[in-house]
Amino acid sequence: MSKKRGLSLEEKREQMLQIFYESQDFYLLKELEKMGPKKGVISQSVKDVVQSLVDDDLVLRDKIGTSVYFWSLPSCAGNQLRTTYNKLESDLSNSKKRYMELLEQRDDLKRGREDTDEREDALEELKAVELRHKKLKEELAAYADSDPSALEAMKDATEVAHSAANRWTDNIFTLQQWCSTTFPQAKEQLEHMYKE
Repeated sequence: MSKKRGLSLEEKREQMLQIFYESQDFYLLKELEKMGPKKGVISQSVKDVVQSLVDDDLVLRDKIGTSVYFWSLPSCAGNQLRTTYNKLESDLSNSKKRYMELLEQRDDLKRGREDTDEREDALEELKAVELRHKKLKEELAAYADSDPSALEAMKDATEVAHSAANRWTDNIFTLQQWCSTTFPQAKEQLEHMYKE
């Protein structure tokens, strides 16, 4: 005694489509839920199956008043397949055209780049110039510490730091004077703290 195996989602979709194609009629969801079990689709899964068919444009849905009607005609599926086929054919021809353009462009770029002695000499000269450029960049990086703009920036930073140090020194002396005048009885303790 083996248990009866349920239908897969794809099989359920096929069975629901058969309901539409055989009758070529319009249905409410409740009607489909009653007809589904006759085709082997349990009524609880009819709504999900029909919704997946609607999402894939295999079944059409329209709301009329308060009711939602579902339908699908074999000619609609044929039209959809033809449209998809035409789109794929168009994409294929565009891709072939683009491929041919790229081949022509590649051939155009290859012209003038044939391996000749003159080209090899030019490539060697280019490598030598690039190597010289790299060495000069490294040498320039070694002298970066003596760069006039870097020295000017350091000089400006030093001036800013010096003025900040002077400002904080002035602030400290101002605070010491205020403490001495405000707390004259603690003058010895403040003097000792200032030295620390």
